[in-house]
Amino acid sequence: MRPLLLARRWPSIIVVTLLGVAIATGALSIATPTYTAHADVLIVPPASKSTTAVADRTVASYAHVLGGRTIAGRVVKSLGLSGSVGATDRQISASVIHGTSVLRVTARNHGSQTAARVAQEAADQFVIWLDSNQSTSPATALKADVIERAATPASPSSPSRVWWLAIGALGGLLLGLLFALWRELADRSVRTPAELEELTSAPVLGAMAYDRAASSTPLITSLGTHHPRYEAVRILRTNLQFLDVDRDNKVITITSSVAGEGKSTTACNLSIALAQTGTRVALIEGDLRRPRVSEYLGIEKSVGLTTVLVGRVTLDAAIQEAGTPGLDVLASGALPPNPSEILQTNAMRALIGELRQRYEVVLIDAPPLLPVTDASLLASISDGAILVVRHGKTGREQVRTAAERLHAVGAPLLGTVLSMSPAKELARYGYGYGYGYGPEYFSQTRQGRPRRG
Repeated sequence: MRPLLLARRWPSIIVVTLLGVAIATGALSIATPTYTAHADVLIVPPASKSTTAVADRTVASYAHVLGGRTIAGRVVKSLGLSGSVGATDRQISASVIHGTSVLRVTARNHGSQTAARVAQEAADQFVIWLDSNQSTSPATALKADVIERAATPASPSSPSRVWWLAIGALGGLLLGLLFALWRELADRSVRTPAELEELTSAPVLGAMAYDRAASSTPLITSLGTHHPRYEAVRILRTNLQFLDVDRDNKVITITSSVAGEGKSTTACNLSIALAQTGTRVALIEGDLRRPRVSEYLGIEKSVGLTTVLVGRVTLDAAIQEAGTPGLDVLASGALPPNPSEILQTNAMRALIGELRQRYEVVLIDAPPLLPVTDASLLASISDGAILVVRHGKTGREQVRTAAERLHAVGAPLLGTVLSMSPAKELARYGYGYGYGYGPEYFSQTRQGRPRRG
């Protein structure tokens, strides 16, 4: 099981625990309360006896009588109760107070006053019964006196509110832990950089924190230079530049396992970050099925890669400036019905070769690896690929399969990027932050325009 189960699943545990408390509260609200009242009877020895104690066996025998059907029948008759003698007998019990000759009669009833009346009447009827069943000589007869009368209970004896709530909370907590454990075992997604590195045998080049504002401001050019996303892209850029100093990785394909993992955003922002260092960068919109680069960068997409490959326009005419000095973009062009066939042509290889000569770095935004073969084809004519993996969504088997597909076409997996990860987890693992900015920075920058450094 992966570490930090409680830290990651605590919302589920708390919710289920509170649900257990709520169920216990609901059960308490519909449960019928039971009230308990008691009276004490002292057994007095005969006056002729030299001792003031009554034999334990004698007292125990009288306790059996006091809590038995005989007294219960007398109580029903005396109080005019509507229930049967058996029902009243089940409500009455008697015991000996340890080390004394005192009998305690206890009555339980759904009504507080009825419980007190039954307990008191049982004690009174026992005194009458004992007096009528003794010898006529006062010197030899046992006597019984009620030394503590039954009082009306102010609160029910059951159900116990504290007990029920404690049981509900404990039961909810245990179920919450089991539920969290089940979710953890059933969760096959990638959640930590260590997992990602283990699955792909490639270094984690960077991690991008989840930011709900990313959908409206996907590019780092709209953020302050100290914004966590901006800083994460700079870290990715640095790690990429020092990835392998002995190898010239000029043409890099950026892809993902499935759609919706943030590969196009990563490709755009990495291109901008590289260009900001003075590097001449070309970004190719190689996703000919669902292109996003031209939309993010605000450029014309009707002329681009496909129109150059079919010979309608020259490469110089198709390349567009993206607003960042040093960054040129080749949009997708008209979307063809057969993207895979177009991408594996000699014309595509020649185009990549020409861009390799013109630019210091060429980035290709490719489609996802698993649904179609386009990304594998683009990676095979590149110097390597970067795999973008979405935290908590991309399955471990999907990542493993994606890495295997790159290996099958001889494309080196240069590294991976963990995207849309919770800010607190990135801080915990030491990814994506610089200059001491933590998760709270997101809540500050969402309220207004991000500050610029």
